[in-house]
Amino acid sequence: MEQLTGQDASFFYAELPKTPMHVGSLAVYDPSTVKGGKQGFKDILGFIEKRLHLAKTFRRRLVQVPFSMDHPWWIEDRNFDLEFHIRHIRLPEPGDWRQLCIQTARLHARGLDLTKPPWEFTVIEGLDAVPGLPKGSYAIVSKIHHACIDGVSGADITEVIHGLQPYPPDPALPEVPWQGEDEPHPLTLISRAQFNNMTQPYRFAEVMARAMPAFQRFQEGLFAQRYKVNTVVPRTRFSGQVTAHRVFEGKNFALDDIKLIKSAIPGATVNDAILAICGGALRKYLASKDELPDASMIAMAPISVRSADDKHAMGNQVAAMTVAIGTDVDDPLERLARVHAAARESKEMTNAVGAKLMTDFSQFIPSTTAALASRLYTEMGLSQTMGPGFNCVITNVPGPQFPLYSAGARLVTQFGLGPIFDGMGIIFPVFSYCGQITLSVNACREMMPDPGFFADCIGESFDELLRSAPAKPG
Repeated sequence: MEQLTGQDASFFYAELPKTPMHVGSLAVYDPSTVKGGKQGFKDILGFIEKRLHLAKTFRRRLVQVPFSMDHPWWIEDRNFDLEFHIRHIRLPEPGDWRQLCIQTARLHARGLDLTKPPWEFTVIEGLDAVPGLPKGSYAIVSKIHHACIDGVSGADITEVIHGLQPYPPDPALPEVPWQGEDEPHPLTLISRAQFNNMTQPYRFAEVMARAMPAFQRFQEGLFAQRYKVNTVVPRTRFSGQVTAHRVFEGKNFALDDIKLIKSAIPGATVNDAILAICGGALRKYLASKDELPDASMIAMAPISVRSADDKHAMGNQVAAMTVAIGTDVDDPLERLARVHAAARESKEMTNAVGAKLMTDFSQFIPSTTAALASRLYTEMGLSQTMGPGFNCVITNVPGPQFPLYSAGARLVTQFGLGPIFDGMGIIFPVFSYCGQITLSVNACREMMPDPGFFADCIGESFDELLRSAPAKPG
C-alpha cells in the first residue's frame, strides 16, 4: 500500500461526471517497420504485457478511507485484466483528421472506472484519409488519471512502452514476481488516518519553518519591484461552468521554426514562443466573437519539482506559475516580448518562494475539506460568481528528439490531452518529439463549438510570429 499525497488526492476529489481528471495523448504510429508490415492487436497487448512491471501505474487501483477521513491509498489490483484497459476500434470511412479529432474528444470526455487501475488505451485504425500519415497508420488514445501522474511521470510511461528500435530485447523480469493485494479492512484505514492526523501538526511545523525565509524573500522581491502579482484575470467564455462534452484539435510545427521565433526577442525561450502563439490564437478567436477582453488573459504553466531520485515515482510533483499571454497586444513580436517579460518575472517570484514549498502546503488541507470543497464549487456554480484564478493552462512536456518504436511500429507524432473544469474550460498540452512540436487544444464543446476554426487561429498566430522573426541564415 502507498498513500496518495495531498496534491495527487486533489485530482481524485475534483473527479465528477462532467469533469474527469485524466491526462493522456493521441499518439500515431507507422506500422511499416512491423514484421509483415501490418500491426496485430494481440501483438500490442503482448508488447505492453511484458512491460507492466516497469511502471507502478499499470496495476494499482484506489482504495478510499471511510468517511474521507484521510487521503486514499494505492493497492496492487489482484483482479487486474489487461484486456479491460486496452481496447480496439476503427474509424468509419473515409477516416480523416476531423473524424479522428471527434473520436478522440469522445474518448477523452468519458471518465475512467476508478474501481480498477485508472488508465485506458484505445487503438484506433482506419486513418488512411488523414493528410501526411503513412498508409496503414493507427493511433492510440491514452487516458491516465491525474492522481497517478504529472507531465514528467507521464513521459516515463511513454518511455516504458517504447524502445529505440522496432523490436528491443524483452525487459528483465523482476526478482520477485508481481502479486496483487487484498483490499485493506476499513478499520485498518481508519487507524492509519488517526495516526496521520495526530502527526500532521509536527509535519506542518517543519514546513512552516522552511516557509518563513521564503515568505521574506518573496516580500523583498515584491518591494524591490522585481515582479508583481497578477490581480486582474478577465472573464471570458472559458470562465464559466463546463459541460460533459469535449472538443480536441491540434497543430504540428517544426521545432526549428519555434526556435527561430524565440530568437526574435533576446533571452526568450521556446516556452515563451509557445505562450505567445496561444495568446495570439485566443486573441483572434475571441475577437471574431466580439468578446476580446481589454486586459491580457492569464495562463497557468505547471513547473516540475521532481528530483532525479523521484524520476520513476508515481504521482504529481508540480508547482505552477501564472503568465500574462498578451491577448491584449496586436503586434506579434510585441506580444512575444511581453510574454517573455511576464514569464521572467513569474519565474523569479516562484524561485523566491521555492516551487517545491508551494506543493508541500497541499499536504495539510484536510481530506474531508478538500473533497467537499471540490464538489460544492461545481454544485453551487461558484465559477459563475467567483473571479477566475487564471484563464487557461499551457503545459509543455519535452520529449526525445529521436525516433521511438512500440510493438514494432514507429511513433510518428503525439498530441496531448488534459482536463478542464469549471472556471477553466480550455487547456493547451504541448509535446515535442523528433524535431516537431505539437500544440493541442482541449475545451468544452459548448464553449468552443468550432474547434477547426480555433486550429486555424493557432496556425495564423504561428505564421504571423514566423514572418516577424529574423530570416533563416543562408
